[in-house]
Amino acid sequence: MYLKKTISSLFILLLFGLGSQTSTAQQKIGYVDSDFILQAMPNYATIQQQLDRMASDWQKELDQLKKDLDEQFRDYQARELLYTNEERQRRREEIVQAEEDLERLRVKYFGPEGDIFLEQEKLMRPLQEKILQAIDDVATAEGYDYVFDIAGEFVFMFRRAQFDLSENVLLELGIDVASPGRQTAPSN
Repeated sequence: MYLKKTISSLFILLLFGLGSQTSTAQQKIGYVDSDFILQAMPNYATIQQQLDRMASDWQKELDQLKKDLDEQFRDYQARELLYTNEERQRRREEIVQAEEDLERLRVKYFGPEGDIFLEQEKLMRPLQEKILQAIDDVATAEGYDYVFDIAGEFVFMFRRAQFDLSENVLLELGIDVASPGRQTAPSN
């Protein structure tokens, strides 16, 4: 995700930046939970449903093509002895071509740069940009030097709940932060 890549870049900058800072400089570090923020955004559920529906439709199409291909193969096996050598060869090539077409379509829909990925990126970008702007606004207003995303790939062994800016970011986005059941890290 664009948001996680951006936050990851900030983490790398922090690692290099802390090594070059003098020991007398105080750094103010906060964190957000982008998954929590996304779940609280009203548009997120709609986008997720749209993507799920699209993926389901494409998967049904692929399943039907696979079913048709399996039927074509069973038909070939049942009649193989009746075909001439040339006809057998032609039928095998048709089946192989159909398998390759099916795999190409699967990659087109669900591959690393496939249609589902591109659609997700297109639909999520406005939300991610709003979140990044809200994080920037909160961090600037509250004087944070660095803000990390705990939903990313980095593992935090300890974090103080008082430095969680997720609810502040939601407030900045105009979203009610009443969140019963939200789990927070133990604070010290």
